[in-house]
Amino acid sequence: MSTQLRPTDVKRLNRQWRRRTEGRVALIVESVTQPFNLGSILRTSAAFGVETVWLTGNAVDPTHPQVGKTALGTDQKLRWERVRDTAEAIRAAHDDGYRVVAVELARDAVPLHEAPLGGDVCLAVGAEDHGCSSALLTGSDAVAYIPQIGRVGSLNVAVATAVAIAETRRREWQHAAPEAGPGPLGQAAATAMN
Repeated sequence: MSTQLRPTDVKRLNRQWRRRTEGRVALIVESVTQPFNLGSILRTSAAFGVETVWLTGNAVDPTHPQVGKTALGTDQKLRWERVRDTAEAIRAAHDDGYRVVAVELARDAVPLHEAPLGGDVCLAVGAEDHGCSSALLTGSDAVAYIPQIGRVGSLNVAVATAVAIAETRRREWQHAAPEAGPGPLGQAAATAMN
């Protein structure tokens, strides 16, 4: 029978995954205006070890009080920077050694599971209503979409960001040697991999 891990066990499990993580992940957030969406994006970013979040366009500021309601202080656990425009965000990511992969339903986009997510990757997401700008799509090294089979045509930007970040990390962890030993924590780590 499964039981929830205690907080100390969760910390130990997270340390095991950190040791298996070498690739860097960053994020460009373009014109995400809803505070709850940005708060959720920041919380997901902190949970998956995103190193830098570049905010561009008219993206809401992480200091907005409503961002904190969903970020729950996680905005303090990662580096974020507001840049003047999308071109500057892409340039900053490239200068830091990242490949930029925009996440968008766009022509010539590849399915996320086939996207070039190895190494140091900066994912890029766009506004709630109209997605990534043409400047972001043109300046990116690749564009990927999240395959969907339901009757809804798109995902909320915070959810799409979470899916993309999780897939980036999953891809890396899939090729890392497992470290989990026997016992409940080892079984939890093995379950988390599957």
